[in-house]
Amino acid sequence: MKLVEIRRYPIKSLLGEQLTTADVDRRGLVGDRSWAVRDADGKLGSGKNTRRFHRMPGLFTLRGHAGEPVPVVELPDGRRFAADEPAGHDAVSDLLARRVTIEREAEVMHHDEGPVSLISTAALSRLHDLLGEPVEPVRFRANLLVDVAGSDFPEERWLGRAVRIGAEVVLRPRRRLTRCAMVDLAQEDAPEHGHLLKTLAEHHDMTFGVWATVERPGRVALQDVVTLAPRDDAAGGGRTP
Repeated sequence: MKLVEIRRYPIKSLLGEQLTTADVDRRGLVGDRSWAVRDADGKLGSGKNTRRFHRMPGLFTLRGHAGEPVPVVELPDGRRFAADEPAGHDAVSDLLARRVTIEREAEVMHHDEGPVSLISTAALSRLHDLLGEPVEPVRFRANLLVDVAGSDFPEERWLGRAVRIGAEVVLRPRRRLTRCAMVDLAQEDAPEHGHLLKTLAEHHDMTFGVWATVERPGRVALQDVVTLAPRDDAAGGGRTP
């Protein structure tokens, strides 16, 4: 198994970046979803409505870029603003037709469920079988895409096991990821879909991929070998098969 895609989203629920390498700390990919769009009610911008999130159409027309000391938001017309720049908040508010700010993560993590999200090419292949058409990995906004042979959901068998990526990083997948309407929305080069969430609901409990905690920080890179530790490797430090 190999790591074939790395994605980071410096500003939550905006378009993000594809990377060749990424540093990983206990929180997840460094800089991933560290900022978010927030409305006057204090809810985070998203593609869904919950107690914590507020659906804001138009977020996928914006892109977040990593930057120092803060990330940068890019508007559809190419204008760029630092995430903490008031003029940028005004421009994003105009585009979304609501008053918003872009704020740094505070006490509560911006991640929907966990620090690092993983999906596999085998799971994408299984969706292809179910839908009769290929499914773009970008729809799931996962941090890591692992190349796994076959047509199945192999990452679900990784739950509770140590997953080593390259020479340094060890992750521990904890739970399947529950999906929402965002998977059907147009983003990047993927057009609006309309049937993906329904297919996941009918065939896979509305889940796709897993989220993991970080047991050993470090750096990951494209083409890193991905290996599973034995099931009794509680600390992620034992031998690989």
